[in-house]
Amino acid sequence: MPPPRILVIAGSDSSGGAGIQADIKTITMIGGYAMTAITAITAQNTLGVTAVEVLSPELIAAQIDACVSDIGVDAVKIGMLGSPAIAAVVAELLEALSVPVVFDPVMIATSGAALADSATIAGFERLMQLAILTTPNVSELEALGGHEGMQARRIAYLAKGGDAEGERVEDALVLPGEAPHVMAATRIHTRHTHGTGCTLSSAIATYLGKGLPLPEAVDRARLFVRSALRAAPGFGAGHGPLGHTEARG
Repeated sequence: MPPPRILVIAGSDSSGGAGIQADIKTITMIGGYAMTAITAITAQNTLGVTAVEVLSPELIAAQIDACVSDIGVDAVKIGMLGSPAIAAVVAELLEALSVPVVFDPVMIATSGAALADSATIAGFERLMQLAILTTPNVSELEALGGHEGMQARRIAYLAKGGDAEGERVEDALVLPGEAPHVMAATRIHTRHTHGTGCTLSSAIATYLGKGLPLPEAVDRARLFVRSALRAAPGFGAGHGPLGHTEARG
């Protein structure tokens, strides 16, 4: 069987810990074939983001078309977008596909740098409706209206709890019309958390591309992230990268 073809639409992280670089590592380690449509180039490291240059919607659309028209695609992961125009063109292109889409509504980097303005966040609505799963962290969930706001949209979402306080990390998978499925685990104490959200959403997309049902894909992806956290190489003076090459799902 050929590997599942996973298209990632996201920004580049020059230090390799998050963004496109983390996505490629994750997809490859889980056994997928990674393709990319880069939305923005960032200068960043474990201490923060120092520069961002957003690419044109036309170039992003061309990257998506190039991948889909030749290689094909089995699942899509969306990360940092960069502008409302990019959000709109990505939604238009993906609505023509019939593959699972995982949307990580990236607003703020692990370091605290803003990666989406209010207009871009407003453009997330169309993407959340077409995605099979949206994966907000604590602050992103709040910006999207909390659990009440997400449930009113009648979409599937994974509320990530890694940024919350406490010794237990609780992630809640919420499917329309169903009670939340809460998955809890003991917190792994480490400062090396750069790219956890990117890694999780790419892992989910890859498992979906392999044909796993959504709840199992989420469970397997969470295990992969926890394994990568434990295997972090210890690079950088701030929020260091995960140990993707040593992780197991």
